[in-house]
Amino acid sequence: MTIRKMEIKILSPQWGHEHLPLTDFLDKVRLSGYDGVDTWIPLNKDDKRLLFDYLQQHQMYLVSHQHRAEGCTFKKFRASFIENLEECAEPKPLLINSHTGRDYFSFDQNLALIDTALEFSAKTGIRVVHETHRGRLGYSPQMLTDFFATRPDFRITADFSHWVCVTESMLENFTLIMDEAVKRSIHIHARVGFEQGPQVADPRAPEWAYALHQFLGWWDKIISVNNQLGIPLFTITTEFGPEPYMPKVPFSNKPMANQFEINTFMKDLLCKRYNTPSSAFNKP
Repeated sequence: MTIRKMEIKILSPQWGHEHLPLTDFLDKVRLSGYDGVDTWIPLNKDDKRLLFDYLQQHQMYLVSHQHRAEGCTFKKFRASFIENLEECAEPKPLLINSHTGRDYFSFDQNLALIDTALEFSAKTGIRVVHETHRGRLGYSPQMLTDFFATRPDFRITADFSHWVCVTESMLENFTLIMDEAVKRSIHIHARVGFEQGPQVADPRAPEWAYALHQFLGWWDKIISVNNQLGIPLFTITTEFGPEPYMPKVPFSNKPMANQFEINTFMKDLLCKRYNTPSSAFNKP
């Protein structure tokens, strides 16, 4: 059986570029060769319309980002979660990346949020994927084991940089959980972490080669699994962030590296790594 080669779209985060006028940011991303953006929905109505119109005009892709859900009680948090999912669905994104739940919610409470997201996806046709992020329901690999076992349709955004930080390891003791996480991943946040932090200072530096190699191995497996399943399109966001994720030179308040330059390096690396003749990367 021949497996059709899927398209891979590389997206830029808006995170770290909040200081730029929205059009300037979008122009910068488009002219740098990105296929789209991974971002929140603007609160300002004019900016919202500008974003939607720009992406449509230039045929760029969108993964919308749910991170605003809040509430001092679970009931209030769930209501806010639903409201924010509805906001994220407005432009009909490829998928919604969600910071779901809290690490201090009970298993049943976080499971209720997963079910809320599954019901929302069934109603709207837009997949909600739950980012493996510190402070959320998927803050560590072992915390997802029971969710995986309980909900076969539960899918994640693979941001394993948080897991290597939380476990102070390169996840060598979590082989079975990682195998399942790879199978459940339908979006990647391509940031490289290490045993003591969620982001290496610069993945181009030789001292971080071991970490980059490890993460590329995980991403390769995710791409392979989705390709074998016949998924037609897969998204990756180059998500190296600004300070405080980006270390600063002491006393100078200067970042050790340029965030956008690093993300562009990651984009080019991934384009080359996953390129095929039928790929969208073959642009004039």
